[in-house]
Amino acid sequence: MPQEDICSNISEEVSFTSDDFVLKGTLRLPADTPEPPVVIGAHGLFSNRNSPKQVALAEACCAHGIAYFRFDHRGCGESEGDFREVTSLGGRCNDLISAANAIRQRADVGKRLGLFGSSLGGTVCLLTGASLKADALVTFATPLRGEPILRAMEEAGENEPHADEDPGRSVNPDVLRFDVTGDIKSLRNILIFHGDSDKVVSPSEAHRIYQRAESPKRLIMFRDGDHRMTLKENQDKFIREALVWYKAGLKYSPAGS
Repeated sequence: MPQEDICSNISEEVSFTSDDFVLKGTLRLPADTPEPPVVIGAHGLFSNRNSPKQVALAEACCAHGIAYFRFDHRGCGESEGDFREVTSLGGRCNDLISAANAIRQRADVGKRLGLFGSSLGGTVCLLTGASLKADALVTFATPLRGEPILRAMEEAGENEPHADEDPGRSVNPDVLRFDVTGDIKSLRNILIFHGDSDKVVSPSEAHRIYQRAESPKRLIMFRDGDHRMTLKENQDKFIREALVWYKAGLKYSPAGS
């Protein structure tokens, strides 16, 4: 059942199907805003829809008349599937496409779509943005190649590099053996965030994405920024600049703003 939160936005738990899996998500709708544009978020490899970045971004979007849908990929959070068995880049792309299709069928959201992807979620957005005809795209710490991530994990002696993600997970190394550089098409309307001290995904990946993208595009490199976006000043700048990008790309201004 939909519930109204303390910020007067409406939060609703949503279930949808991707391939043979039932996935769970949370849709936040700005109150008193008919048919708002919507941003859909794709989380990182070991994460889930309750990533602090996504929760904060959802709140900011709703405060400015933009709906936000964050969901758990297959095998993550409350969604169906065994993580190690079902996790793949292709599967996650299908999940995001299914999520967009489910949300677009609703009568209480508009037609304009934004995407947000963190780490591997950003890769998913790069691969699906054109087919989904996304109007605005924001990524953070996104790899075009998986091998550097796998190498960093092996050097650290761990298989779960992110502090805000579900513990006790391991991934099939084959999932991270990808290079999507040549698969990205019609990449535009993109805002790229990355930390200059990221030890998991090299900052050079952000520059490679920027070089391949068409205008409008922007790259913001966080000073002393890591893969977790630990510094509060970077978190604040992320929310502020992402919101500006979405409002411009979605060409939406709530009444009275």
